[in-house]
Amino acid sequence: MSFSVSGKTAIVTGSAAGIGLAIARHLVDKGANVMFADVDEAKLEAEIGEEARAEGPIRMFSGDLTEKLTIANLLSATVDAFDRVDILVNANRRTFISDVLSPEADGVEELWRHNVLSALRISQMTAKRMIQHAQRAELEPGTMLGSIINLSSIAAQATRPELLAYSMAAAATDQMTRSLAVALAPKGIRVNAVAFGSVMSASLQAALKDNPGYRDEIAEATPLGRIAAPAELAEAVQFLASDAAGFVTGQILTVDGGRGLLDVVGAPSH
Repeated sequence: MSFSVSGKTAIVTGSAAGIGLAIARHLVDKGANVMFADVDEAKLEAEIGEEARAEGPIRMFSGDLTEKLTIANLLSATVDAFDRVDILVNANRRTFISDVLSPEADGVEELWRHNVLSALRISQMTAKRMIQHAQRAELEPGTMLGSIINLSSIAAQATRPELLAYSMAAAATDQMTRSLAVALAPKGIRVNAVAFGSVMSASLQAALKDNPGYRDEIAEATPLGRIAAPAELAEAVQFLASDAAGFVTGQILTVDGGRGLLDVVGAPSH
């Protein structure tokens, strides 16, 4: 089996910065056509504006992906540009520090809508497009149509009150991944997730600016002794998107340098 994604078309949400940007860039470097999607039009323009207008393997789409019409427009724009969708990476996610005793400040509704529900809706609509493409192309039954990859977190398995909303959203993402994997397997669509920790996300980078001491604390709480670059997580996404993972579905692949194996309550989370 091949790890290649060359010639495939991917949508990467949350790709204006941080891990989403690294994943999208990595897939382009490996030969894929990629639609960079994010709500932040200014950041998209700054990162890839000129490349997106060059009629090459990069396009960009800006819009609120919690809205169904926006998702439909994103899929139409991708199909118009590249004819089909083979890979969806749901990297559109937010973090939120929760006030557990305050219904107004726990962030549960916000992160449920942004981290879970939007990923579910775009996965459902993308799967339908994949199936429609297979029907038009009259592909043989049993042909693998595509791969959906969700970004999750080791916070799904940790108990940290200040991460109440984020942990709940991550746990829901894991279960959503498993349920969709079973539902879509007969259609030839694989669904997996990457749960990460100790990776240099945009939120962690921002936190380190205000709290530089966090870097050493996180490294000490990680068995491999360092914070990983986003490109290392992108390699895991490439594997799950490729034919090398052709018999892998419903799995939560952990990329955290071993951090989730330890119970280090005091170390900051990403």
